[in-house]
Amino acid sequence: MLKETLKWRIQYKPDEIRWEEIAREAETGKIYRVNCTDKYGRPVLVMRPSCQNTKSTKGQIRFLVYCMENAILNLPDNQEQMVWLIDFQGFNMSHISVKVSRETAHVLQEHYPERLGLAILYNPPKIFEPFWKMVKPFLEAKTCNKVRFVYSDDNLSKKILEDLFDMEQLEVAFGGRKSDSSFNYEKYAERMREDDLKFFGNTTTVSSTSAQLTNSDSEVSDSENKNLEDNEDVKIKNGTPLDTTKT
Repeated sequence: MLKETLKWRIQYKPDEIRWEEIAREAETGKIYRVNCTDKYGRPVLVMRPSCQNTKSTKGQIRFLVYCMENAILNLPDNQEQMVWLIDFQGFNMSHISVKVSRETAHVLQEHYPERLGLAILYNPPKIFEPFWKMVKPFLEAKTCNKVRFVYSDDNLSKKILEDLFDMEQLEVAFGGRKSDSSFNYEKYAERMREDDLKFFGNTTTVSSTSAQLTNSDSEVSDSENKNLEDNEDVKIKNGTPLDTTKT
């Protein structure tokens, strides 16, 4: 795995992705790093599937990789993992993409092993259950064991958040008491540019590899991406099992 990851990093160049390359993906706040950690000092990525604003699988994965790299760069010295907080407010079946889910699982497990400490699925609706059953085969057992379902009307599951976070710092959307926690794109963009400058110096140049990936991806229209995913996504919506042997 290490050899393949080193090869992937040389080819994909995740450390050369800069904010300006993925800023379009970030506009709606579908993934962002909150400005606090959990009680163990782990960075927290908030994810909101209902805020999906693009159709490009490559663009979405590249944005995820940028967020992962940024969280890793902000790890304290005594910590190696992060937490995902996934908010299902406003979620419906149109936000589901099997292809993106499969690619996310692949990138996470193959190239960022053990970086995920915990993934909390907050208030997933009933319609998410069949999708979860379809996605689980993509995940290794140790990854599945890091997933927790938390419901705002279930005191037992809510305790997971209370044990993990300072509720004064947790967003109201997750049952916390931080009132000024809504996503502000302009402020977040400023934070990310500052991080890019802090960790990489005064450069906004996108690498040739990044530019090639971005440009080639932009040539694929939304309708073409949609056609690529329709066969699998329709199966999910109809409750038809997927062929999980595909790579």
